[in-house]
Amino acid sequence: MSQIGRDGTGVAPAVRARTPGWRDPRLWVGVLLVVGSVVAGSRVLASADDTVAVWAAGSDLAPGQPLDQADLVARDGRFADGADLATYVAVADVLPADLTLVRGVGAGELLPWAATGDGAGSDTVEVPIAVDPEQVPSSVGAGSVVDVYLVGAAGARGAPAAGPALAEVTVLDAQTPDEGFGVSGKRRLVLAVPEEGAADFFALLGSLDTPVITVVRRG
Repeated sequence: MSQIGRDGTGVAPAVRARTPGWRDPRLWVGVLLVVGSVVAGSRVLASADDTVAVWAAGSDLAPGQPLDQADLVARDGRFADGADLATYVAVADVLPADLTLVRGVGAGELLPWAATGDGAGSDTVEVPIAVDPEQVPSSVGAGSVVDVYLVGAAGARGAPAAGPALAEVTVLDAQTPDEGFGVSGKRRLVLAVPEEGAADFFALLGSLDTPVITVVRRG
């Protein structure tokens, strides 16, 4: 027998769904999910825009070389803070008209302000050296940054000082291993050296008996 509703008909009254109140935990869970999604999306967008365009060397650049925009390529990078960024030449920076290099910069390397100057005090000279093949890495070529060590018996003016005789100098020209080493059997390199450094190097070279030159390439 069918049950008769309260209104006297044979149809049971419809039950309306209640709208969740503000105390319903399901409502707060939904709100938290929405807020979390918004925050996460904001962080992703912020990190995507946290890049700065800076200048990098388009090819191996030697010290004393004047710089202009044609020598450089733009690279996007992220920096931990503004202090780190300030050490590099940003694309937004205005390049001085007399900008020159005071040290070599390898191809693809970000250009630091510390490697640049205004041309004053950055004069370099070309210093040729001849090195035994086993005392110089075969990978050393034009544009490489190297340290040069002198090892030998002390001459009349005493023993050489510890450390490199030339530090962080750029190779301007290098005889490649497959070109042969000529009559001397040595490999010839031409280095860009500050004038004062060149004088000190030759003075040290002359103070040693039978000095051995060793070239170490920097990464």
